Amino acid sequence: MSFNGNRKNHIRLTTGDKVYSTIAHVIILLFAFICFYPFWYIIINSISSGAAQRDGVYFLPRDLFFETYISVLTDGRLLHGMYISGMRVVFTILTQITFSAMFAFLMTREKMKFRKFVYRYAIITMYVSGGLIPWYIIMRAYGLFNNFAVYIIPYMFSAFYVILIKTYIESIPSELEEAARIDGAGFITTFFLIILPVCKPILATCALFTAVGTWNMFFDNFLMVSDPNLQTVQIELFNFIREAESIARTMRQMAASGVQNREFLESLRDRMSVDGVRNVTTIVSMLPIMIIYPFLQKYFARGIMLGAVKG
Repeated sequence: MSFNGNRKNHIRLTTGDKVYSTIAHVIILLFAFICFYPFWYIIINSISSGAAQRDGVYFLPRDLFFETYISVLTDGRLLHGMYISGMRVVFTILTQITFSAMFAFLMTREKMKFRKFVYRYAIITMYVSGGLIPWYIIMRAYGLFNNFAVYIIPYMFSAFYVILIKTYIESIPSELEEAARIDGAGFITTFFLIILPVCKPILATCALFTAVGTWNMFFDNFLMVSDPNLQTVQIELFNFIREAESIARTMRQMAASGVQNREFLESLRDRMSVDGVRNVTTIVSMLPIMIIYPFLQKYFARGIMLGAVKG
């Protein structure tokens, strides 16, 4: 009996299997297109002129126009806002993840008195809050108005992250901590040298959530910060769009009133539009998060699954 080692085993698909596979691929491709197209639409419209956008740009850019990018990037305010938002993201991740993880580690200590009461009291804050006005009064009372600390201090703890990290820590073999205690390691040493390195997947997942949420925050900046040097990228984006709308409205009024440079104003309006400014600022503000996400994606699914298996 001879055996051909190079012969491959092929699975024969029935007609029904082929039809099902084709339909499944079509649905997946259609779903991927639906998810990707809005982002592609913003890109092609951001590099098209205002006249082309009004006529409709749907799949390929028309009448390429990069002056809007040049105007936004050379202005400096948006880049400074990205710097402030970046610093806010970094400090928020470091403080929020560290303190939430330390609190979660404490909640796993069975010898800690009133552990369950403290844990449940912290979780209640996810569902009950004082409201906007008490929050505003407290922030003003703490001297956080026009202070960079207003971006950091209110977000140094997250009950949601405590749940995820605590559940993850409880899945770690207890032998690791026992070995550390035998070697003379205390609470701080065990936490920073044993627990944190092992919790890298769930910490990276929480860091990704924090980065996206913090980068997109708008309301606290709008209420508590009026200093131009402390404006985040979202406020600067809002200011750009508002100024572009104001300029477009003024040009329409001047063109309608029959000024001498009416033709020039109309040509300028055809080249640059409010939608173009909105698309450009959106693309620029999204780039940092899009760059960071691929580096943390590999930890995302694993961290969430392992952090949600127990409890």
